[in-house]
This record gives sequence, structure tokens and C-alpha cells, in this order.
Amino acid sequence: MSGPHALYTAEEMRAADKAAIEKLGIPGAVLMERAGLAAAEEILRHAAGPGRVAVVCGTGNNGGDGFVVARHLHAAGWEVECLTAGDARKLPADARLNHDIAKRLGIPVTAGVRRARLTRADVVVDALLGTGFRGAPRGAVGQAIEAMRPPIGTVVALDVPSGVDGSTGTIVGAAVRADVTICFHGRKLGTAIEPGRSAACRVLVARIGIPREADAGTGATLLAGAETLAAAWPKAVGGSKYTAGAVLVVGGAPGFTGAPLMTALAALRASAGIAWIAAPGEGVPAIEGRVPEVMVRPLPAGLELLERADAVALGPGLGRSDEAMALVRRVAAEHAGPVVIDADGLFAFNGALSRLRRRPGPTVLTPHEGEMARLLGVESGWVRENRLEAVRKAAAAARCVVLLKGSDTLVAAPDGRLGVSHAGPPGLATAGSGDVLTGTVAAMLAKGADAHLAACIAAEAHGLAGRLAVERRGPSGIIATDVIDALPEVLP
Repeated sequence: MSGPHALYTAEEMRAADKAAIEKLGIPGAVLMERAGLAAAEEILRHAAGPGRVAVVCGTGNNGGDGFVVARHLHAAGWEVECLTAGDARKLPADARLNHDIAKRLGIPVTAGVRRARLTRADVVVDALLGTGFRGAPRGAVGQAIEAMRPPIGTVVALDVPSGVDGSTGTIVGAAVRADVTICFHGRKLGTAIEPGRSAACRVLVARIGIPREADAGTGATLLAGAETLAAAWPKAVGGSKYTAGAVLVVGGAPGFTGAPLMTALAALRASAGIAWIAAPGEGVPAIEGRVPEVMVRPLPAGLELLERADAVALGPGLGRSDEAMALVRRVAAEHAGPVVIDADGLFAFNGALSRLRRRPGPTVLTPHEGEMARLLGVESGWVRENRLEAVRKAAAAARCVVLLKGSDTLVAAPDGRLGVSHAGPPGLATAGSGDVLTGTVAAMLAKGADAHLAACIAAEAHGLAGRLAVERRGPSGIIATDVIDALPEVLP
């Protein structure tokens, strides 16, 4: 997969570079020139006029890109200084060429990165490490990143903020906090996933002349809101409530009856044709009649509806009793149709994701960070810092689609496909929001969508509905039913 929404790992980017240089014969110096020129033009486009710029260069090709930026800003009348972190004699050939040209032009090239030099600059260009870096910055590079801490001028990172893993978004040790990150050829996956996403801030993509024929493609896509929904929306078949998709929600223990109600109502607002709730008997009276469009049946008799349901939402408000956990495991093991498991349903598989490997039908799990940590048997802080590894690890362990909720929602399939959604606003972190997402996933599964596609569509629809709710209500005080009400307006 390639195109405007493709996300590239360091390995995928190296493969594209190598194919362009070795197979097509495009000189690496040409690609470096295109990259530095694109970054310089972006800086000039947003600058009020010539100013002071400090270009912080490492000893790799990212540093070479920085020397090209320096040359073009110098030509545009800027006061330019290059500060090098490490031994410039170690620069690879193309980067060394541009280092030497900068010096011949009279651009100051100073060894060492001192904070006093940075605080006087209007723009600081981070050309230290680039896409291929992993681990914790050390030595001169670590000191340079420390010198680049705020407050300094506008920080423009080339390809990836230094210290951010370009393939995963993880940060080990110090990292540059950019105001703008200019990715060359395509956006790097690490700039789309927290904590790398916050370090990258505003991300722009600059084309540098790598032809489509050299692009090895990627396994990750940044989902594109309404564009994603329009392209992927399941086509309607027939015209009855059953052909539109029937959803069964299993949940609703006493004291938790709102969760399955929101799940069922969200499924209907996401264009499912019919929704039922199967709830523990003592919870049924609290549910009946609250939403006239949703029918309620007591458990275990309500499980007879499994045969009529096109998709099942398993767990919202179900409780964590031994009986509830046994029910979740039995439905997961025996029901052959599509299932989305959330909330209390996930609790049944804590530390035991392998139980889901033999599930007979399509499966989507929708944990938040805390739930993911319990599923994997790790600390929630580890999940927060390693979101991509966590979601892929869970998908592989369970052999099902896993949607890790957050400001950067990640949707991983066991075959390696990955969708990243930035649609949701901060105000979407509210009680019941997860139940709305679960109902939306269930509606997509009920329409026959592939499990990974269903989760991607649901993530985008949920996020767009949240944005619409925030526009209407303001950034504070959004509740889950506001999101439910907005769902029909964001769907194709």
C-alpha cells in the first residue's frame, strides 16, 4: 500500500531509498538535495522574512539534509549557522559533500551544540538522527538534544524528531520536541503514534522524487476520516431491518445497565437494522422501556438470539462474576459469528489471550491502555510507551483484530495490517464513549465488513462523531449520548 495516507517504518523507507538509488539509478545526492530543498522551502513559506537559523547536524545522512537546508536558507538571505554533534569526518559521502559546500559558501560550521547558540535563533532545524535511529541518544547527540529543550526558536525536525523511534513512536531517553516535522517521501509511522506523535507535533510530507516504481509499499495506513468512510462503507443489501444487520449485546448486570443500552443504541445509530440486549435477569427491569427501539431478553434464555444475530457485542456492563466470565468464554468459544469483545468481556481473557486463537468467527477486541495491560500481563505504563508493540503483540497472541483506544487509536490485524486513527478529539475521553465505539464496531461487523476494516471504519466514525459533538457542545461536558446522536451525520 502506498499513497497520501501510507505510513512508513524505517525499514520500508530504507527499501524505497535503496530501490530508487540502486535499481533506478537516481543518485543519493539528488534525493538529499530534494529533501533539503523541500524543507527549506517549507521554512521560507511560513517565515515573515529572513531571520536567524541554527541547523543542528548529526553525522549521518540526516545531517546531510541539514547542510542542504542551510545552503538554501543562506541563499535566501538568512543568517545561518550549522552546529555539528559528533565528528564531521564520519559523514557519509553525500552528506560530506554538502558539508563541504556549506563551508565553501562561508556558512559557519561549528563543532558542538551549545544552548546559547540556539536561544538566539528564530528557527532551529533538527537534522541530528533521522528515521533509522533506535534506542537512547548518547554522547554528543544526547547533549545536543538536551540543548534543544524549550524554550528556543521554532523547531523544525527533518523526517523524525531526534530521539523518536521512526518505526514505533517510542522514546527511550531524551527526544526533540518539534513544532513542525517534515517527513520525506511519506509520513513515518513513529510520528503518528504516541509518544512520538506529540514530539512531532504538526507533520508535513515532502515529496523528494522517489518514483512509485521504487516504493515497496507499507503495511500501515493513517485513516482519513470521511474519505475512509466513503471508500470502505459496507454496501447495503436488500431493504429489511435484518439485511441492514442484527446486533446482539450481551451485558447489563444490575448497576451497569447503561453500558449495553449505549452499545445497542450506537449500533442502531451506526445503521444496524435491529439490536437486542441479553442481560442477567435481575438487570432486565432496569433496561426495559428505556430505549423503545431496543428489545431485551434475560440470560441465559436470551442467548437463543445468537442464531439470529449477525454480530455480537460481548461484555458491556456484564460484570465480572464467575458466572459472567464463564458465559463470555463459552460464547467466544462456541459462537461462529462475528464478535466484538469489550469492557468486562475482556476481563475473561486477562493473561490468557491464547484462548481466543481457536475462535470460529471474526473477532475484534477493543481495550484501552489499562485493559490492554491486563490482557498482556504488563504494566499500563509500558503500554503507554509502547503502543504499537502492545497492539501487535495482542493481535498475534489472540489471532484476532485488536483496537487499542486512545488519541491515536491503533487497529492491528494478526496478518500485519495496521490502521491509525487521529479522528477523535480530547473530549471523547468520557464515560460510555467506549460502549459507543463497541456498538459501532458491532454494526460494521453485522453488515459483513472484514473484522479489520470494521474496526477501522468504526474508529473513524466514532472519532468524527466526537468532533461533531464537540463543535456543537464545546470542548467540555461532552457525554456519550452526544456522540451517539452525531453518528448518523458523519456516516456516508
